[in-house]
Amino acid sequence: MIRKFIEWYFSPTEKLIIEEHNFYSKIVELEERIAKLEEENIETSNTLYEIMNAIDAVDVRIDILTGEKWINKDV
Repeated sequence: MIRKFIEWYFSPTEKLIIEEHNFYSKIVELEERIAKLEEENIETSNTLYEIMNAIDAVDVRIDILTGEKWINKDV
């Protein structure tokens, strides 16, 4: 069993060897993607805040209307 492992470990790999790596272009591409994701994150956060404010406004209005109904019944 150990012999099979050693043969497997030292056997030639079938992976392609790529001579040239252009790391700088990959870094630039990743920086651009990160910037785009940050912009989308800000837009999403702003939209969520707007939705939360709209829900709060509706909730307050419902409370006002419900309160008016009970106040008018007492009169």
